[in-house]
Amino acid sequence: MDVVKLIEVTVSGLGYELVDVERAGRGLLRVFIDKPDGIAVEDCQVVSNQLTRLFTVENIDYDRLEVSSPGLDRALKKEADFIRFVGQKAQIKLRMPIAARKNFIGVIGEINDGVLQLDVEGVPVAIELTNVDKARLVPTF
Repeated sequence: MDVVKLIEVTVSGLGYELVDVERAGRGLLRVFIDKPDGIAVEDCQVVSNQLTRLFTVENIDYDRLEVSSPGLDRALKKEADFIRFVGQKAQIKLRMPIAARKNFIGVIGEINDGVLQLDVEGVPVAIELTNVDKARLVPTF
């Protein structure tokens, strides 16, 4: 059984977006959720209660469950995430280097045919989304 898919269906059904799922040591399961107007403690509580019941019914093995917002430095996982945050600054780590670099910080531009245009200090860099290992928003204050 695909636990992530199960969580995604449940979270979506409650009206939230599943941002990420992490399995950590000692049976910790972290679930990051979002919605357009942000996440409050009550939202985390609703999702946590629902997932706890679901895991009991589906006999999912875990010791602790944490449900939280993705934070200001939110992870970007799907193409839709990059599209949603066009114009925002992101830190991107690549699987394979481009011009001998694996780490870039720049402003997210348009995405065409799975290729992200990233503005790195005025220099456009084309990055295939399949080459992205990790990406996060960089909060600006």
